[in-house]
Amino acid sequence: MYPTSLENLIECFRRLPGVGEKTAERYALLISEESEEDVRQFADALIQVKAKLTHCSVCGNLSEESECEICKDTSRNHRQIFVVASPRDVIAMERTNEYHGVYHVLNGLISSSKGIMPEHLNIDSLVKRAAQADEIILATNATIDGETTSMYLDRLLKQKYPNILITRIAHGLPSGGMLDYADEMTLTHALTDRRKMGQ
Repeated sequence: MYPTSLENLIECFRRLPGVGEKTAERYALLISEESEEDVRQFADALIQVKAKLTHCSVCGNLSEESECEICKDTSRNHRQIFVVASPRDVIAMERTNEYHGVYHVLNGLISSSKGIMPEHLNIDSLVKRAAQADEIILATNATIDGETTSMYLDRLLKQKYPNILITRIAHGLPSGGMLDYADEMTLTHALTDRRKMGQ
């Protein structure tokens, strides 16, 4: 049995996705062996993330300002919007260096089993942004929730803007695959071989 302070730290690490009891113990013991300065730096980084991070008022991505760096970048194609479920997906796509438009982060997916409905997601602002867009690329994960969300957005946007081009990334992402787990080559193929919704 560990001292209470160490047990509490182990329990905190166990809350992280993919961290089991043994890994949490290793992390906590490592922290206990670090210098006080290093531990304070680690703790300060956690506090700063909560204090400074917010969502971009335009696209919903993580940002420390009201507008993220991508939305502020005038060299990008602001008429092409790549719709993703989470900020992790933005990072995954940016690593490919193949996409030069902007993003829209839904911050979740429609999931009736989890009680997540369209009104819980960042969809209203996407509909407004679509008025100035030439293409909307739907890039939600190839899961049931991802497909449900894409079909919902396809219908919603086409009702509002019948002439808008709506595409869906396809080749390279297997059914059930997660965007943020795919490598750069897979994502590049998925972007290049995107298809129009309904095809």
